[in-house]
Amino acid sequence: MSSSSSGLIFRGHEAHPMDDAYYPKPQKPWLSFGYLLREQRLHFLLLGFVLATLFFFLLPSSSPSQPLGAHDPFPTPYLEPTRWPTNSRSYDVVSVHSVGKIPLGIKRKGLRIVVTGGAGFVGSHLVDRLIARGDSVIVVDNFFTGMKENVMHHFGNPNFELIRHDVVEPLLLEVDQIYHLACPASPVHYKFNPTNVVGTLNMLGLAKRVGARFLLTSTSEIYGDPLEHPQKETYWGNVNPIGVRSCYDEGKRTAETLTMDYHRGAGVEVRIARIFNTYGPRMCLDDGRVVSNFVAQALRKEPLTVYGDGKQTRSFQYVSDLVEGLMRLMEGEHVGPFNLGNPGEFTMLELAKVVQETIDPEAKIEYRPNTEDDPHKRKPDISRAKEQLGWEPKVDLRKGLPLMVSDFRQRIFGDQKEGTTSA
Repeated sequence: MSSSSSGLIFRGHEAHPMDDAYYPKPQKPWLSFGYLLREQRLHFLLLGFVLATLFFFLLPSSSPSQPLGAHDPFPTPYLEPTRWPTNSRSYDVVSVHSVGKIPLGIKRKGLRIVVTGGAGFVGSHLVDRLIARGDSVIVVDNFFTGMKENVMHHFGNPNFELIRHDVVEPLLLEVDQIYHLACPASPVHYKFNPTNVVGTLNMLGLAKRVGARFLLTSTSEIYGDPLEHPQKETYWGNVNPIGVRSCYDEGKRTAETLTMDYHRGAGVEVRIARIFNTYGPRMCLDDGRVVSNFVAQALRKEPLTVYGDGKQTRSFQYVSDLVEGLMRLMEGEHVGPFNLGNPGEFTMLELAKVVQETIDPEAKIEYRPNTEDDPHKRKPDISRAKEQLGWEPKVDLRKGLPLMVSDFRQRIFGDQKEGTTSA
């Protein structure tokens, strides 16, 4: 078969004619994206680096950076979860007004607030006020001294939550404010279960993590057996560091130290209240504090127990006055510490006389040896609270005591006739 008859002709090795004509090099298409991407990769790399650097330098950071492995002196609770959006800090807007008042015509936005020890005596009254104000409240309590009965009237309210938890263990919540009240406050209880330091440390860690404002309820006991009378916030106190009361006295002093360290070192917004003797409904019946002791003993027809000669003095504020002071302090702009108490001063014998007048004029008084490290005098100077918080107590002892007596009478005798039985 001849090559002419085949339709396939192999031309792979055929020589191509050479053209000696000169052609200039074509212009490079600089404006073509495809050319830039294909031929100018180094330029693209440098441009991307510059843009990324500008982006990260200009992007605002939510928290200061910390070198890898550096020790954080202000720890937060472990096992930090993803942070979900929280309510805005509405007090940043309204706190410029006196004692947290809202301008007319502006509706206050509710806050999400945790109250540790919220089922206790003072805590439950604070919860009542916060719920009435329109806030969402989470009560955290281990019921060592608190009782569910104190907050049961809020069950079913969508703005109320109750968590049974001991603050000595870390707790992870998303809140705007923390009222830290969780700590046994009477000698009978705090000698058995002192929890000041660890619980405060955990709650400060929570405040740091979520950016919440933190209020510590400290105590007049940090003044010990004072050498200054009345006691101002600038007085450093006279405390026995190894006495039977020191677990409470020094525990609260340490709690104040931790609170201020977190404020200065970690930028946590804090408030400190030093609470003086407080009385009112929902106090524990037999917690060893003088007002509850006298009232319960008088109702049960028992002698009123006076320790020592009865000349040691105390000041007594009604619980509603204290709650008002705590809320003003939280919503205000001052860290403190602030004395919150009633400057009206009574000896133990004078208090016993008021209880006799209110309950039973025939009640007897029984003297017993004084307890160790019992302060001889206790009276607050509340000048700072008056000036900076616009706060002072309103309820006199003779007006507030009958309200407490009615509560105690109901809890001791119930529906039975007084004097027929005892709790």
